[in-house]
This record gives sequence, C-alpha cells and structure tokens, in this order.
Amino acid sequence: MRRAITLSVFLIIIQFVIGIYFYPEMPERISIHWNIKGEEDGYGSKLVGLFLIPAIELLLIPFFLVLPKIDPKASLEKMIKSYEWFILVFTFYMFYVFGLSIAWNLGYRFDFIRLLVPMLGILFFGIGNIIGDVEMNWFLGIRTPWTLSSEEVWNKTHRVGGRLFKISGLLAFCGVFFSGWVSLGLAMVPVLSSGIIVIIYSYLKYKQISNNA
Repeated sequence: MRRAITLSVFLIIIQFVIGIYFYPEMPERISIHWNIKGEEDGYGSKLVGLFLIPAIELLLIPFFLVLPKIDPKASLEKMIKSYEWFILVFTFYMFYVFGLSIAWNLGYRFDFIRLLVPMLGILFFGIGNIIGDVEMNWFLGIRTPWTLSSEEVWNKTHRVGGRLFKISGLLAFCGVFFSGWVSLGLAMVPVLSSGIIVIIYSYLKYKQISNNA
C-alpha cells in the first residue's frame, strides 16, 4: 500500500480512537451542524456525532481505490500517485472537520465556518491539481457532453479547470480573514463560478474545433 493511502487509513483509525476516547465525556445530544454564522443549529446522538465522519471515510476509501482498477481506459492508473495524494487531502479535510466538531462539543467556542473555509481552500486546490492533468476516463473529471465527445476538448477544458479550481482554492483560503457570508462566499462563489465557466468553455471549444474540422 502506498504511503498516501497508508496515511489516509491512519487518519481514519485516529478518528475512531478519538471518538472512543471522548465517548464517555460527551452528552447524549451533541452538535453536528452549524449555520452561516458559525453557530450550532443541528444536533444528533453522540454515536452519530463521533463516528459518522470516520465511518463515511472508511466506506469511501475502498470505493476510491477500486476506480482505477475498473477504468476501461486505465487513465487513473497512469496518474495513480496524484490520485492517491488527493485521497489523502480529502481524508485530511474530513479529519479536520471531525476535529472542529470534537473541539466544539468539548466546550470550545469559535466561528465554525471561518475555521472551515481554509481547509475547503486546500481541498479545492487539491482538486485543481489533479483535474489539470487527468486524462479522459469514465469516472473522474469535468464530464460534459463536449469533453466526452472529444479528447482535445477534454484536455483543454481540464487544463483551464485545473487553474480555475486552484484559484478558487486560494480565494477560499482567504475566507479565514472574514466571517459570515463573506467567508462562505469566498469559499463557494469562486468554485461554483469555475464549474459554470468550464461547462461553457467546453461547449465553445467543441464548437470551435468542429467548425475548423
């Protein structure tokens, strides 16, 4: 097992250990959701609050690992190191959210959203890093009718998309300096805009290539 996957599994195990350790100290009803102001507004049992996130990760890791094996084009296998490091970034993001949740339910108070957006920025940047180089495949990438119809459109769209998601990640990271809607806006507006832009770009690039053919 490669180092990135080993670290990912280790982070998941650590979350289970932390959940078991703090289980006796937690009330029966703990905070599991926070609003735009970074205030708690959703609650659940401590079993859900402590173990749902690592359980989701534990289910997703095998799913992530099997995709390169069943990709008919074997494109993910060609970039397996980048793909596995992205899995680590995703796992660390979930670990970070888990840590914020544990800290809050232990009595520490902070602006949850404001502390969350920097890690969203890292996640978006990681997505941009892998998308920029991903070859045409059946599972991962910017999948529009036009990227799936032309390898050239696929490659050009993913190069543009990779840059846009990296920029979105950097803007999201800046959200730590703000609060409320500004903080969340810096995290979500750029990445949503990037998604719309790459869809339009893939259509226009497909039309351009088709007209020049």
